[in-house]
Amino acid sequence: MSQSATSLTPSDLAQYIDHTILRPDATPADISRLCNEAARYKFKAVCVNPIFIPQIVSDLAGTGVAACSVICFPFGATSTAMKVAEAEWVVKQGAHEVDMVIPVGLLKAGQFDAVRDDIAAVKVACGDAILKVILETALLTDDEKVIACTLSKEAGADFVKTSTGFASSGATVADIALMRKTVGETMGVKASGGVRTTEDALRMINAGASRIGASASISIIGQ
Repeated sequence: MSQSATSLTPSDLAQYIDHTILRPDATPADISRLCNEAARYKFKAVCVNPIFIPQIVSDLAGTGVAACSVICFPFGATSTAMKVAEAEWVVKQGAHEVDMVIPVGLLKAGQFDAVRDDIAAVKVACGDAILKVILETALLTDDEKVIACTLSKEAGADFVKTSTGFASSGATVADIALMRKTVGETMGVKASGGVRTTEDALRMINAGASRIGASASISIIGQ
């Protein structure tokens, strides 16, 4: 992150991007296209719903592109046991990265131990896979964003992430800066939701993002 974002080449920028389709109507053909694009442009990862993890693991084999699955998506309102089972399943299928949603309602109710324990249990289930924790920042106050970041760090997560893309708004520069300030340099910060242009991505990286979740990935890298 010490490199100025404005000096990033398209290839450099591609390595920040999780090339993503999370639409409920995505088809296997859409997923194949996503994987082909990711392999061609060398994006960091492909991010999909769990049903498509076996497909992308196969499609991405040998490309160097990571397979990423969301779980408990998009609301995070399932039991910890269900989240653990889902994480274990996608990792068993070959997922290298897992993006989970926190139980937002419990956070807002002040049930911080429950939120921390939920994240920690999923982290254990992930084993060696990277865990990214989606805060759904559009639903949180700044104080709640700080608490969510702190709980994620305490629980051993690898990244904090802004959004599912299904709330009223997505990533903002202010939120990325706040999240980076809270977690320090030892965790990743993923900007997701509404990042559609090169300028959007560069602003997020300059604010502290180490990963970008996007469906407009090819446009972002200027290809």
